[in-house]
Amino acid sequence: MNITGSLTQVLPIEDSSQIGHARRTAQKLAEQHGFDENDAGRVALVATELTSNVLKHAQRGEFHLRVLARPDNGFGIEMQTVDRAQGFDLDACLADGFSTGGTQGIGLGAVSRQTNVFDVYADHRGAVLLARIFPRNDRQADIRFGVSQHSLHADPACGDVWHLAYQDCRISALVVDGLGHGEDAERAGLAGAQAFARAPFADPVVLMEDLHQEMLGTRGGAVAFAQFDSQRDGLTFAGVGNIGASLLDPAKSRGLASHPGIVGGQYRKAKPFDYAHVNGHLLIMYSDGLLSRWNLKDYPGLVHRHPSVIASVLHRDLCRGRDDVTVLVVDLEATHG
Repeated sequence: MNITGSLTQVLPIEDSSQIGHARRTAQKLAEQHGFDENDAGRVALVATELTSNVLKHAQRGEFHLRVLARPDNGFGIEMQTVDRAQGFDLDACLADGFSTGGTQGIGLGAVSRQTNVFDVYADHRGAVLLARIFPRNDRQADIRFGVSQHSLHADPACGDVWHLAYQDCRISALVVDGLGHGEDAERAGLAGAQAFARAPFADPVVLMEDLHQEMLGTRGGAVAFAQFDSQRDGLTFAGVGNIGASLLDPAKSRGLASHPGIVGGQYRKAKPFDYAHVNGHLLIMYSDGLLSRWNLKDYPGLVHRHPSVIASVLHRDLCRGRDDVTVLVVDLEATHG
């Protein structure tokens, strides 16, 4: 299956009037993507509790919303709340009956049972809460990836583009950063993603050249892709330009090497690099809208959280605020047909 990249939809949560807007937005998105009345109601309930919880413990934050492609050609809904408050009482919030103020007070513990995926990370910097909901007839496993993608100044055009492909025991992940930002940068990024989507598991040198040919006549950009094969327990990485990438497990982190140049402009043939013994690792790829000097060990326990939570925490704390930004996190363990 191919997962085409999209921006993260962000709604501010700063007063109680915005809770209803968040609920309606999430419910409508679910209905537009095939959720029946009961399942869309679950989405609305969870959206209300998550956003109410932000106001109660943080006074302000953000509600992040995304549509998830599913293996059966259906869709799921991902909701996250992101805040910068201190003193999040996770145990209290997860207790059934804990009121989040102006709601049914069913508590996040009960809300978690309405979801297919529920995860939390909280420390002195703030909290990120994740909920993924699939229609009740969707019996497929969660696809363990996460992405946080935001354009500069909330521009509808984003020069960063990402794409994911799953095939049996293989995963291929792409991030493109078109030069600059705005429509021309987006055009460059989309051209590269279009070439990648045609053959995401092709020979890396050939695939990079295909992206180069497709991006000729555009601004060009930085490109990186990673091809993972769980059967050989290895990953091949090819990069041109300043897309950052790391392989992480609880014990260590390995940076992945790119070559200088501009795809669609000038670059030398991109020699791919192979990395062995990567089953169970996290792959993190990010554009230069994110600060490059970070260490997941500064966030105790975060490496064990859902990839979507990891992506949002990194974006919250490390976004430069001067460019489009993409953080793509993929768990290198699942097998999907």
